[in-house]
Amino acid sequence: MAPLTLRPEEKQAQYYIEALPGGVGLDMIQIPGGSFMMGSPEDELERQERESPLHEVTLAPFFMGRYPITQAQWRAVASLPQVERELNPDPSNFKGDKRPVENVSWFDAMEFCARLSAHSQRTYTLPSEAQWEYACRSGTTSPFYFGRTLTTALANYDGNYTYADGPKGDYREETTPVDHFPYANAWGLSDMHGNVWEWCLDHYHDSYIDAPPDGTAWVDAEAEEDKSRILRGGSWGDTPRNCRCACRSDFNPVNRYNDDGFRVVSVPPRALG
Repeated sequence: MAPLTLRPEEKQAQYYIEALPGGVGLDMIQIPGGSFMMGSPEDELERQERESPLHEVTLAPFFMGRYPITQAQWRAVASLPQVERELNPDPSNFKGDKRPVENVSWFDAMEFCARLSAHSQRTYTLPSEAQWEYACRSGTTSPFYFGRTLTTALANYDGNYTYADGPKGDYREETTPVDHFPYANAWGLSDMHGNVWEWCLDHYHDSYIDAPPDGTAWVDAEAEEDKSRILRGGSWGDTPRNCRCACRSDFNPVNRYNDDGFRVVSVPPRALG
């Protein structure tokens, strides 16, 4: 078999840039509305029962960050007036302006969204679990938006482990800059597989039975404050299995780890100036 040759593709995406303090920008990519099958089919390698049942979800258009929130973006928003809670302006273990922020809890991420919303006069929040998977798949049905396997030339994960017939690769043992890999998905999003887990709005449920069909967050109104919230995408320290489009993880929302970050979504702006 001939060796795999990777060539970055030129993709066109409609987006706007949110201006943050200090001249920092936040690229927000337009995600078209549509329907998809959420979860994993029963024949997907290394799937888990929590990814069932496969079900159709129909979503309205939204905008999503091109990358996970970076440390430069975090610092800029952390400098804005407090809404409910204090934010550490430099929480990350692996330092670098273009590296994703990590060591942030779900509550920290929500405070970031609240400050950004107040600053921009636009609503920012964490993605619902359905929005995250829909945006990650970008029209694909394979385990990864790249196809049926993954390599460390495409994403940052523990390359000591393989998926399907993929090769072993690098284990970097740290995050990489969010623009390290020049391979966006079909809708222009990058770093959806690996690097850092990404917090979502939803409470954790152990199946999709009774999940919202419209892609809104599945939140239990009577839940205790510490009920687990969803994370998606896998991380630098995970196996490729955990980086699949359908893979789900959950943590206590107060937890902070050096492999947990987030990206944001917004409702469509009135115009893309």
